[in-house]
Amino acid sequence: MARAEIVVDLDAIQHNVQRLKQHVARPLMAIVKADAYGHGLLPCARACLAGGADMLGVAIIDEALTLRQAGVAAPMMAWLIGPGDRLADAVLADVELSVNATWALEELIAAGQAAGAAPRVHLKADTGLSRAGAVPADWARLVAATARAAAARTVRPVGLWSHLAYADAPDHPTIDRQIGAFKEAVDIAERAGLRGMTKHLANSAATLTRPETWLDMVRPGIACYGLDPLGGDPAVHGLRPAMTVRAEVALVKRVPAGSGVSYGHEYVTDRETGLALVPIGYAEGIPRNATNVGPVWLGGARRTIRGRVCMDQFVVDVGDDPVRAGDEVLVWGPGTQGEPTAQDWADAVDTIHYELVTRIGGRMTRRYVGGSG
Repeated sequence: MARAEIVVDLDAIQHNVQRLKQHVARPLMAIVKADAYGHGLLPCARACLAGGADMLGVAIIDEALTLRQAGVAAPMMAWLIGPGDRLADAVLADVELSVNATWALEELIAAGQAAGAAPRVHLKADTGLSRAGAVPADWARLVAATARAAAARTVRPVGLWSHLAYADAPDHPTIDRQIGAFKEAVDIAERAGLRGMTKHLANSAATLTRPETWLDMVRPGIACYGLDPLGGDPAVHGLRPAMTVRAEVALVKRVPAGSGVSYGHEYVTDRETGLALVPIGYAEGIPRNATNVGPVWLGGARRTIRGRVCMDQFVVDVGDDPVRAGDEVLVWGPGTQGEPTAQDWADAVDTIHYELVTRIGGRMTRRYVGGSG
């Protein structure tokens, strides 16, 4: 058994995508960016497709090309492109690309001409997130330029899309405002002659809670991996967490009362007790601010990290319990054995589970269970 590992249940991912697809009854783009949210790009992409995903979504072109080089032929979109990016390679690999501005459209047209193919393009409108996407003042110009390029057959417009700022708060008034702004952006595009394009707006949270955002296709990300974007129990939505993070105790020893533990002695024992050393730390993605708050499952009980999290290790006070070197430590998992979940960790260290699952790794190995991937 590995010293420390991330175990990914591919059958859970397949199940989650199937569940989401049944829920919306329309095409689904499964988002596999950022190494499939820390779960592993290629096996998870295959598991999503086995679950019925119609399309894959990635942030950067290199992610899309990695999938293509591995033989994944499914439709896919990459949306975070910059000046001088590998656009021609993406066009040759039949990767659909998103553009936010006329300069990006011009570079894409040139890349298509170099590749000898008309790129398939999605236009992104900024409807209120103020991140990527064309703001209303620039949208009409981008749409008009795209319509001219489509008429000249130098691009193939296939999608119109935007992204929500507050979907994890389903009743937030910005959602309705963004839906309205997106409808206006679609109207402008259609009046310019860009009709019949796939419209997509819903991320994981909106896929679960706001049917009016589903439009022609949904784009769930974190929900594909069995985590609730609303911060609740994923089982409520029929989802199964796919990631378990585990390690093995490297050392157990007795120390007297008054012993300072780890750097800075931020924890001092109040009695004679047993300390278990767990050989992972912030080099593996365990947050340093999990000091004295991070939960783990060890020896049949929920326990808390004691003392400062170090680069390579942390310590757990196990009292008088019969814990031994080699015993399993569950950092987080589905919660079915009593172990903490990624959401429990997010609550403990004041972040979101998205950050935790995508940052975990370092020197840990990754092991896959289930046959889907």
